[in-house]
Amino acid sequence: MHFNFDEIIDRTDSDCVKLERLKPYFGRDDLIPLWVADMDFKSPPPVIEALKQRVEHGLFGYTIAPEAWYHSIIHWLDRRYRWQVKKEAVHFVPGVVKGLAFAIDVFTEKGDKIIIQPPVYHPFRMVTESLGRVVVNNPLLLEEGQYRMDFAGLRGLIAENKCRMLILCNPHNPGGRVWSPAELKELAEICHENEIMVVSDEIHSDLALPGFSHTPFATVSEKAEEISLTLMAPSKTFNIAGIVSSFAVIPDRKIRDQYLGYLTPRELTQGTLFAYTATTAAYDECEEWLSEMIEYVQGNVDYVNNYLKEHIPQIKVVLPEASFLIWLDCRELQLSQAELVNFFVDQAKLALNDGTMFGPGGEGFMRLNVGTSRKVLEQALNNIKKAIQK
Repeated sequence: MHFNFDEIIDRTDSDCVKLERLKPYFGRDDLIPLWVADMDFKSPPPVIEALKQRVEHGLFGYTIAPEAWYHSIIHWLDRRYRWQVKKEAVHFVPGVVKGLAFAIDVFTEKGDKIIIQPPVYHPFRMVTESLGRVVVNNPLLLEEGQYRMDFAGLRGLIAENKCRMLILCNPHNPGGRVWSPAELKELAEICHENEIMVVSDEIHSDLALPGFSHTPFATVSEKAEEISLTLMAPSKTFNIAGIVSSFAVIPDRKIRDQYLGYLTPRELTQGTLFAYTATTAAYDECEEWLSEMIEYVQGNVDYVNNYLKEHIPQIKVVLPEASFLIWLDCRELQLSQAELVNFFVDQAKLALNDGTMFGPGGEGFMRLNVGTSRKVLEQALNNIKKAIQK
């Protein structure tokens, strides 16, 4: 490899969320932090160099979205997914969760029902409820160690509820599923038939692991394109979440006009200078870094899976098809959720995500971030092993 993903970087005194919030969230700060979904790898050298050059210019005034920013996104989507979008379909948003909140404000009203598919990224539920909408759960089905969508259940709940929107996690977090074109097409058919808009969170799209390919929801059919708004970002991919570099892709003109009618007068489509700089460098110059990073993450997934099989068979891995997040099935430990969380915190000295935060179906599960060095993972797994033996 050309890049050193084994390097352990000290993130103390860098205002790092996964460190600074250990004490408030877990009651102690002596834990290995494997919870917040960013990686412990340095961002790619071209991104760092582009930011350095922009800083050295020394003038940081008002900034427009440069043509290079649009081109980098358009060419990236075409190269990676054969998704050919026009410039007018691409717009900066100040975060994927914020973009979701804006969509809920624009396309639904208080009291409207919105479908999510738990266990799923917890802000889907939190944002929906905080904006006065009603969450309707269509839980995923875990079969033979992998999740699938419950289309029969979806049709049933739609028949009983007037739903306005479905929030899709594509690829899925925390389960790591890369939804197939056939699955996405069936979802589009159901939602189009029932006039349900789909907001697709595709922030993990670039992180499909070897052997899997991401499919943007909007590409599977004309019906999907007509009802969808896609939210994407280079932030997870290139470890630049703190730069805030998200964007919306909205091919359908009617949806785009409504969405921009809300964002534009509030100046929410105006990105920051460093977001434009980092995104352009990442998409134009960092595919080699991304390929090696994914290879390293796959090695980490394999390492965790093999270690657990050999030493801690009571804990099983729901093997991810995308991302650096692993969904751990701990149900064979036969602990209550409170006992399970306490086991990892107080016995194994690890900070993981409590599975119940992801909603129904999260009981007995924990989420582990493997976007870190192999040595850190080795220490974490040894901690679990010792805790189990005690």
